[in-house]
Amino acid sequence: MHPNPTCHFAVREIAPGSRYNLAMRFRTPLAPVPVPLMLALLCALTFTSACTFYGEHPARAMSEATGGEALERVFWKEIVAGNWVQIERSLASNYSGVTPAGTLDRAATLDQYRQWQLKDFSIGDLKTELNGTTIVVTYTITLNGTAGSQPLPSAPQHMMTVWQQQKMGWMAIAHSVSQP
Repeated sequence: MHPNPTCHFAVREIAPGSRYNLAMRFRTPLAPVPVPLMLALLCALTFTSACTFYGEHPARAMSEATGGEALERVFWKEIVAGNWVQIERSLASNYSGVTPAGTLDRAATLDQYRQWQLKDFSIGDLKTELNGTTIVVTYTITLNGTAGSQPLPSAPQHMMTVWQQQKMGWMAIAHSVSQP
């Protein structure tokens, strides 16, 4: 018999010099897992699955945005809200824009946005390309609002924004608008 009294398997003695394969020998059963350890493991598995139940939360501020789509959506939400401090922070000092009316620098772009009373927007056909610390975002946008007393174009517009990660966070360095 085996010297281990807790072993429930019969083990026969092996003669010295035998060609018996030791990998095939009977082993003692595993010790039971302590109850506190089992409860801790169960709780950990329960709460880590919450991420899959509730999904991602959309970014509410530029500092929370981690990708091109989030950057664009937060940027346009800031324009709707008229949060000019955040909009200014998100445009690089060397920002350059191209519109059907011509080119705009940072100051001209901010002046243009300040004239808008944007009520709502809809983004579609969004694509992002990451290249190192730069994200290129292309999409169509439909704007609902006015620029002064004139309505903003109601037809979808094609947009492209180039975002670059800098010390202060993601900054728009270039933007293009074209009419379909």
